[in-house]
Amino acid sequence: MTGNLPDGWASMDGRDAIHKSFRFDDFVQAFAFMTRVAKAAEDMNHHPEWSNVYNRVDITLTTHDAGGVTTKDLTLAAAINEQVSA
Repeated sequence: MTGNLPDGWASMDGRDAIHKSFRFDDFVQAFAFMTRVAKAAEDMNHHPEWSNVYNRVDITLTTHDAGGVTTKDLTLAAAINEQVSA
């Protein structure tokens, strides 16, 4: 279900998941972004796999109980994209 991915998201090789890396000017901006994403994810009850190193946030989305990418992932990916400039 990765046909129409939100801007910048890509399918992962060897895994039924989508991924995107985000870069910010500094750690504070990256952490603020993560906080906004955490709120959106909690509201959807759908949580990302992610990591943060200084100004970079890497996010992977998959629906574990469905065994792959679902509309939940695509919806959350679009919501995450909206948080970049929020």
